[in-house]
Amino acid sequence: MKMLAIITARGGSKRIPKKNIKEFCGKPIICYAIEAALQAEIFDEVMVSTDNDEIREIALQYGAKVPFIRSKENSSDYATTEDVILEVLHEYKKRFNESFEYVCCIYPTAPFITEKILKKAIEIMKKDNPAMVVPVVQFSYPPQRCFVIDDDGKAKYKYPQYVQTRSQDLEKEYHDAGQFYVYNVEKLFEKKGIIEDDFIPIVLPEICVQDIDTLDDWKMAELKYQVLKEQNHGLY
Repeated sequence: MKMLAIITARGGSKRIPKKNIKEFCGKPIICYAIEAALQAEIFDEVMVSTDNDEIREIALQYGAKVPFIRSKENSSDYATTEDVILEVLHEYKKRFNESFEYVCCIYPTAPFITEKILKKAIEIMKKDNPAMVVPVVQFSYPPQRCFVIDDDGKAKYKYPQYVQTRSQDLEKEYHDAGQFYVYNVEKLFEKKGIIEDDFIPIVLPEICVQDIDTLDDWKMAELKYQVLKEQNHGLY
């Protein structure tokens, strides 16, 4: 039962230059993903998919493998995560005649990942056999109460039917935590990389999740990381 960890890290970040290797609390942010995957000791190989020489060197320095460079086609702004995963799996088969039953795709800007949560995800995959296991987090404010702003600059409720509903009576809704995905490779190929159902969530506390798209997001992530470290949170 072979398992592959893929850390996806292209070099073309625009909003935060060199985002995937920018220093985060003392070391390149990608290192947290690499170290968690290696420390989990459940993967036959931990590799980084990149098109960038600097990322490649840092990945190798921290113990990951970079057996080939990502194609130009899948290094564009329009390539999806699934495109990259399928390319990696095809390359392993073509170059090394290696196949995997499970693959874990880890984002390079997810410093809250630990070996514990990765092991938990793999355990769920083996036990329940879904197409995918994914960490999620509850919306901090009920989406049913959101506003939209019209062309005249006026705001209105998008879902007016919920205006008088108490928050505690609204259905809880969740979103992708943007950290990692564990796939059943056979089902991934069957669905051609598009999985819309048959996945099991792992619900994370909000302090363990931070989308990083701007420098303000980056600062917030560092603050959360320091708090978790000081509290010895254990991360799940």
